Amino acid sequence: MDFSKYIFTPGNHKGKSVIWITFPKDQQLIKSLRKRFPSAKWSKTKVAWHLPDLTSVRNEVGLHKENPISKQLIGVHLVNQQPIIDLYNQLMLKSYSDNTIRIYLAEFAHLLRLIKNHPVDNLSHQRLKDYFLFCVKKLKMNERKMNGKINAVKFYFEKVRHKPQMFFDIPRPKKPSKLPKMLSKNEIKRLFEATTNLKHSVMLKLCYGMGLRVSEIVNLKIEHINSERMQVLIAGAKGKKDRYVNLPESILPLLRLYYQNYKPKEWLFEGQYGGQYAIRSVQAVFKRALKKAQINKSIGVHGLRHSYATHLLESGADVRFIQKLLGHNNITTTQVYTHVSKACLKNVRSPLDSIME
Repeated sequence: MDFSKYIFTPGNHKGKSVIWITFPKDQQLIKSLRKRFPSAKWSKTKVAWHLPDLTSVRNEVGLHKENPISKQLIGVHLVNQQPIIDLYNQLMLKSYSDNTIRIYLAEFAHLLRLIKNHPVDNLSHQRLKDYFLFCVKKLKMNERKMNGKINAVKFYFEKVRHKPQMFFDIPRPKKPSKLPKMLSKNEIKRLFEATTNLKHSVMLKLCYGMGLRVSEIVNLKIEHINSERMQVLIAGAKGKKDRYVNLPESILPLLRLYYQNYKPKEWLFEGQYGGQYAIRSVQAVFKRALKKAQINKSIGVHGLRHSYATHLLESGADVRFIQKLLGHNNITTTQVYTHVSKACLKNVRSPLDSIME
């Protein structure tokens, strides 16, 4: 496909981000477009073809990645635009993840839009506390949202404006203590049996079989798989840490079959348009598999990681060994699985039983 004959422009359509495609009216060009991008759609209202605005599509057609700050500047008064640019630059210098940068910019921009033309650097400690209370009481923001908001504003004043003592007494919302959601071994088996697509099957089995986060499964490269040592390198995981996990022996024949059929070039799982498989696509695969297996649980793909850890614990694995495999910094993070493990609970006898004897 000769991309020079097409013009690709980011835009919006029916509330979704798309890439509009402009080219001379020619049946051969339409045929080439649909051959290369089977999901290209025609909009009757806009009288134009469009593609989903994905990183893999942008890379394929030569569009530069959208700067995350451009969207957040909308609605921010001129007097406060430089502060958000300074925040972005400092986050980039400290090599924060794309996801953290996106969250911090969005949360900081929310504050800037509310204060309008009042300089953010002139906000007093009390006014900032009033802002957080407004978010909790009036906007009903939950604990997770509020923690992200406090982190973003805290980072700006401490790391950008160098006011380290400003937030020492701002109360943090208490996070609810929730147990991890998981599937039983029987449910895991049903899930795999319901997944007939080869790529999807390998993907979900590796998620469960190695206890991976969804970001880790899409970041796997072919070079990370060492079938001789039966190990897989999880590179640049959460906290930018590398770790090794064991490759399940049972997956190796299926993994080799997958490689022969799909012939991935760099990433183990490639998207429809090349490049990395999208995180939201993995989540969609998992949701479809749940529905097909008739598992009526409100659980995300991260539940496979929780299931892996719980099932390891129930099989007798040491909690510190599980900590290493999961890449947890703190043992207390791993110990949460002791609260859902049957092995840890089955020996606890209710006092009612002794009374009734």
